[in-house]
Amino acid sequence: MSFFEPANARQTRDGTLAGDCSTAPAVTFLLVTETTTQPPVADRRPAEWTFHGDTRTDEYAWLADREDPAAIAYLTAENAHTEAATAHLADLRDTLFTEIKTRTLETDLSLPVRHHGFWYFTRTQEGKQYGIQCRVPVLPVTGGDVPPLPADGEPLPGEEVLLDGNELAQGHDFFALGTFDVSPDGNWLAYSTDYSGDERYTLRISNLATGELLDDEIVRVGHGSAWSADASVLFYTRVDDAWRPYQVWRHVIGTPAAKDELVYEDPDERFFVGVELTRSEQFLIIGSSSKITSEYRFVPAAAPLSEPTLIAARRDGVEYEVAHQSDRFLILHNDGALDYALATTPVSAPGEWTPLLPYEPGTRLLAVDAFANHLVVTLRRNGLTGLRVVPADGSAAYDIGFPEPIYTVGVDSTPDYDTRSFRLEYTSLVTPDSIYDCDLATGELTLRKIRPVRPDTSGCPYRPEDYEQHREWAIAEDGTRVPISIVCKPGTPRDGSAPLVLYGYGSYEYSIDPHFSIPRLSMIDRGVVYAIAHIRGGGEMGRQWYEDGKLLAKRNTFTDFVACARHLAATGWTSPAKTIARGGSAGGLLVGASVTTAPDAFGGVVAVVPFVDALTTILDPSMPLTVTEWEEWGNPIADPAVYAYMKAYSPYENVTDREFPPLLVLGSLNDTRVSYAEPTKWVARIRERSPKTRVLLKTEMGAGHGGPSGRYNSWREEAFISAWILDQVGLA
Repeated sequence: MSFFEPANARQTRDGTLAGDCSTAPAVTFLLVTETTTQPPVADRRPAEWTFHGDTRTDEYAWLADREDPAAIAYLTAENAHTEAATAHLADLRDTLFTEIKTRTLETDLSLPVRHHGFWYFTRTQEGKQYGIQCRVPVLPVTGGDVPPLPADGEPLPGEEVLLDGNELAQGHDFFALGTFDVSPDGNWLAYSTDYSGDERYTLRISNLATGELLDDEIVRVGHGSAWSADASVLFYTRVDDAWRPYQVWRHVIGTPAAKDELVYEDPDERFFVGVELTRSEQFLIIGSSSKITSEYRFVPAAAPLSEPTLIAARRDGVEYEVAHQSDRFLILHNDGALDYALATTPVSAPGEWTPLLPYEPGTRLLAVDAFANHLVVTLRRNGLTGLRVVPADGSAAYDIGFPEPIYTVGVDSTPDYDTRSFRLEYTSLVTPDSIYDCDLATGELTLRKIRPVRPDTSGCPYRPEDYEQHREWAIAEDGTRVPISIVCKPGTPRDGSAPLVLYGYGSYEYSIDPHFSIPRLSMIDRGVVYAIAHIRGGGEMGRQWYEDGKLLAKRNTFTDFVACARHLAATGWTSPAKTIARGGSAGGLLVGASVTTAPDAFGGVVAVVPFVDALTTILDPSMPLTVTEWEEWGNPIADPAVYAYMKAYSPYENVTDREFPPLLVLGSLNDTRVSYAEPTKWVARIRERSPKTRVLLKTEMGAGHGGPSGRYNSWREEAFISAWILDQVGLA
């Protein structure tokens, strides 16, 4: 368990020839004139700060004040300029949106998940933005098998709607569902909502037996929640002014929320707090984790008013996670085990850790899922994910095999503890998301559902064999081999003529594994190569891969990305002028720093909610999340070396009069993770210091870090980005 972890000419289109499913869409090249609309110019209001004897001047700091009408006016002007500058792409955007929509089965339901006498699933309906949460009783005729799934969108026999996101979203420009938590007895539902994108949720409780919505609203809560065994008590988290979940509270059903009790609080600003119920439903686990240290407590689910019991006290630099099986807790930890080991400790007297799976260099253990008679360990080896089944009776463990050379696999929703099978999700760059049931005793896989991909706008069905996936290795500055995953159309020329989108992230040990994407097909069908750079700072190659891309080794993340771009050009996959870098959040820092140091390696950049003013943010402990981030980036307040190092790579600090390739920058006004001011200030400084650079800023005025809510809005946002990319590489 873990609590971690944005013109004057018009376009016409010519679609695929009817009946020829192997032909990519024909392209009509138009002469696109530059927009006559002049970009807005932000006022310069210099502000100064001095750290370690170094004085920094920020002429655009005032833009961070969202209460200043001039700041909002500037964002509005930038949005108007972007709209005018991309007006010639309106038809292409509509075409791309239609392609995404056409290929998506809009009326569908997720594969039902069985738990305590019900099948739970999410239904989507054509024309509706949000999912509908439903359940049906498990009938004797279906037993343990998945109930028959109607293809026409009709409700299943006995279907009960638990929550309709479309009804909750009515009258709101933004809607996000936080927790969705049905009690073990199936009689209560706890759910939370966010209507601004700031990830501060309001918690409500519904009586599913009567349909009654309890009067109490609990505000400013975090994402998760957990029920006691008898559903008499609900545990939830609260967030502080810096958005940090720092408290666990206990709400007794039938009592007013004003009488809720504080169960646990972590005063250390580096730590995030969370709570969840174990799969066995015997214990409530309260966790507190920083970027490098963790600590867990438990409360018996049958005695929810008990005080939490500590499992193992925090030790700086030691991370562990907890699962429950029988009379023991399973401890996945890095104490003396860089890529983690698995141990056990008695429930009756948690203390000494007894080894179960020893540390295996080169095999990163990511998670453990505990069932009554088996464990399923998610791992990573040679840059790929994997699953290992460990019988509780001591018989031989086995790894589950998969046929493709590049793929991603993980444990899917399997809430039942006493089960003979578990559910896994499998995908690759060419294989849509596929759900299998895996027999725990034999490893036999049964395909239950594959994400449907409908025929395209010309009626051609999706076929994986119409696409290719490849693995390349770039050589970084220090000789490190960096993996790259690639997907393209067969026969893509290797003479440098193909355009390419290079995606990267490279922070927090978060891995961008190969995965399938319907929106991506529209790009690939037009001849674009899509590549993922698995750079250091992420976790693709194990814990050391992460360690070598953080703190005072952060520069490796950026140089790895540039090395991948240069490798792809040198080997004929593309050319620098046709390489578009794309990244979001910390990946926005990645592409911003990379294009700052190597503008000649890219033909364009898409930066989504980019963390480009890193030094300013990490120097301000009053800003949300800053203190927790010091373990990832370093503390530039306390350490002059960290200050100098961050200043040398932070994109905002390093805007000069050199010309950048064209940039598309997207932000969100209500973003709590990366302030809208970071992309806004970056664009303003680029306009001032590099006036020849073509840069566009688009800010969502009513959304958060994840951008606009609702699937259709998200598709339109993706169509907007894709159209801009196609325009930069001459395929508009």
